[in-house]
Amino acid sequence: MFPIIPANSATVSGNQNGIFGFGTDGSRTAVTNLVSNAGVVSTDVAGVGTVRDVLAACEFGGDQGIFGFGGGGDMTETNLVSNTGVVATDVSGVGTARYGLAACSYGEDKGIFGYGGGASPYYTAVTNLVSNAGVVATDVSGVGTAREYLAACEYGEDKGIFGYGDTGSKVSTTNLVTNAGVVGTDVTGVGTARGLPSACGYGGDKGIFGYGKIGGGAGSRVSMTNLVSNAGVVATDVTGVGTARQSTAATQYGGDKGIFGYGYAASTDSAVTNLVSNAGVVATDVTGVGTARRRLAACSFN
Repeated sequence: MFPIIPANSATVSGNQNGIFGFGTDGSRTAVTNLVSNAGVVSTDVAGVGTVRDVLAACEFGGDQGIFGFGGGGDMTETNLVSNTGVVATDVSGVGTARYGLAACSYGEDKGIFGYGGGASPYYTAVTNLVSNAGVVATDVSGVGTAREYLAACEYGEDKGIFGYGDTGSKVSTTNLVTNAGVVGTDVTGVGTARGLPSACGYGGDKGIFGYGKIGGGAGSRVSMTNLVSNAGVVATDVTGVGTARQSTAATQYGGDKGIFGYGYAASTDSAVTNLVSNAGVVATDVTGVGTARRRLAACSFN
């Protein structure tokens, strides 16, 4: 006899809540803003840990998160996020101090920080794995094009992808991450080369890159997006929705949806957000909540 499965019992694989944290509005901060399972951003929560910007964040342990590295002295410190969204005090850093890096989860319960800029050599491809207990490992020799100001997200439920960035010139190169945390060689880029985008998962097994900066002028900020299939294939540009901006952050929420938030637009910091449906469709601007800022990071929890 087969078990009776209620019609509304479909499971959703991702975390329910998200958190935006740190960044700068001209002065570096450690303030955070929680995201509900309906995509609603909360008012500022007083910052914990060392203020910094151009850092990265990802999930680990299935229901927790970690902020790490960043600018303000080229740091390696990390801050764990509990499954209730509480940020812990600084943990002494491991690995090469750098900023402008990216991070994503892999293997369903682990994470990886990768790439970035800092001291000599300026651009790096080095990575640092994060255990399912939130412990950051020593440097793994870099694979692929050394660069900064890139983004990363999960795909295929247990794999990851780093993409785009700046080598002195904007690139659209991507590097896939296996479910064992091994970074692959360069994949020829698809879509408009740009720096300072952000990325997150959606739909349970897919990802999305969005926003960023394609040149040096004020008019070079974009809102275009590129979807990532559950096989890690990046699609061509999708016309942007919402305010064009750079230095945003993004995270999943509600199990299978995503949110882009904050950033720098038209010579001013923003707190605006844009929700991503479980089909990868980006919605129009939602009025910002909390401190308008750029160069922050975000991850999911719970």
